[in-house]
Amino acid sequence: MPFLMDETPTSRMLSWARNSTIYRLERRMMTEKQLSDAIAKKAKQKFEDISDAQIKALADFAVKFAYELKVLDDVAYAEISTRSAVRSGKSKKAIAFKLASKGIDGETVIAAVGEVDDLHSAVIFARKRGFGPFRRGDLDEKRKAKELSAFARNGFSFAIGKRVFDMERQDAEDVLQSTSAF
Repeated sequence: MPFLMDETPTSRMLSWARNSTIYRLERRMMTEKQLSDAIAKKAKQKFEDISDAQIKALADFAVKFAYELKVLDDVAYAEISTRSAVRSGKSKKAIAFKLASKGIDGETVIAAVGEVDDLHSAVIFARKRGFGPFRRGDLDEKRKAKELSAFARNGFSFAIGKRVFDMERQDAEDVLQSTSAF
């Protein structure tokens, strides 16, 4: 029977997992993977002689508990994160990568970024960085290379980056006004 005890978390461990789940989700929205990883990591630190099976059981319990409370929703997390990222000038590619790294499944990522307009996001990015139509200084070859490579590093295609780079200020303002991010 001792083998069975090593597999099942104690009532103290389950109580801790319940409280820890509430504590974490009161402070910020998390994905299923983030919650599971956080509970597993903290359980290893908190409980001496805890088995891997108990750690997994605690993480699974925390996720199940969060779903029962209806405070864990990867779809809502993806939608909210996407809207926020668009407002800050992130590309569709960068948003998708970030969501996937948070443990959001592929179908949910595709659905969340489906409506993202990279041109709108690129104009926001240019405005934040003072690039293209929002440039305050003179344009030389070094500055041109810096701006175009910044678009590429941030996940925008060359065509989008070049289009924004070459825009007039009024055209960029029109894109910001006419295109709703969400």
